[in-house]
Amino acid sequence: MSKEFIIELIGYLGSLLVLISFITTSVVKLRVINTIGSIIFTIYALIIKSYPTAIMNAVIIFINIHYLYRMLKTEKEYDVVKMENDDSFVRYFIDHNREELDKYFDNIDPEKWNCVYVAFADERPVGLTAGHLDNNELDLLLDFTCPEYRDFSIGDRVFRKLGDDGIKKVIFDCNPDVFVGYFDKFNFVYENGKYIKTL
Repeated sequence: MSKEFIIELIGYLGSLLVLISFITTSVVKLRVINTIGSIIFTIYALIIKSYPTAIMNAVIIFINIHYLYRMLKTEKEYDVVKMENDDSFVRYFIDHNREELDKYFDNIDPEKWNCVYVAFADERPVGLTAGHLDNNELDLLLDFTCPEYRDFSIGDRVFRKLGDDGIKKVIFDCNPDVFVGYFDKFNFVYENGKYIKTL
């Protein structure tokens, strides 16, 4: 494998990562992948002595880091609103996010819900939490956040709201492989085949 071929591969890898970044749904992931791609492409540009390209990508790196810092340091504000399971707004949210919801949840049936919360960011609905409430224990049947808001900040607000409303325990019976990191982040404990969080 020649040196020139390896250099070309570096250039292609950087370009590929930059392109991939633009098809991600999460703004944070877009910035991270784009930054990695730009770093690789800057190295490639310096190797081939294309200094304008190197400078442009170096600037992109600093822009991405700046916005990542702002996004991660800025505390997000959410409103969590309790709704009825047959509310037309809840139905619309499910229909609007059906493709994404079906990736994580089987047999979505609002008729089984008697406890529903919708999370809003800047007056836009971005999360849906629903289940069956009995004796201050919530059997969680759905907990969904729109892709661009999946940094766990909504979950903190939702669980705080559930506790404020008198719910003592959340029980989640689901496929753990689908919710990697979720249970650790929110301190769920595995008991009798289910994940349980005490509020």
